[in-house]
Amino acid sequence: MAETLRFALVSPERELYSGDVEQVDAPGVEGEFGVLPRHAPFMTTLKSGVVRIREAGGVTAVFVRGGFADVTPDGLTILAEEAVRLADVDVSRLEQQIGDLRADASDPGDEARRGRAAERLKYLEALRAALPA
Repeated sequence: MAETLRFALVSPERELYSGDVEQVDAPGVEGEFGVLPRHAPFMTTLKSGVVRIREAGGVTAVFVRGGFADVTPDGLTILAEEAVRLADVDVSRLEQQIGDLRADASDPGDEARRGRAAERLKYLEALRAALPA
């Protein structure tokens, strides 16, 4: 049996994953990185992107919006600001949200609202780009 890594991925809403895996690849702010069993401890900040959880049964892809990764002798924990399994994304709903945010981001009225909409739009467009074609 192959050696495994204890892994947990948590967002403010819920725990998206907890279990033993073969490898996790994540989008660090200084570049993509992979964590295997017995990896040296470190902590880093994450940028928006796809976390790939590699198990014997395949790969699970989760899109995260920022957060932190903490590798310890006990395993890897990712605390994401926001996270969604790519397989769970409703593409038509995502497109609707993007359209609504484009309208809000171009509204000449409230500058604070425009800024929030532009930030959220950037995240959702990155999520859409991460989806398989």
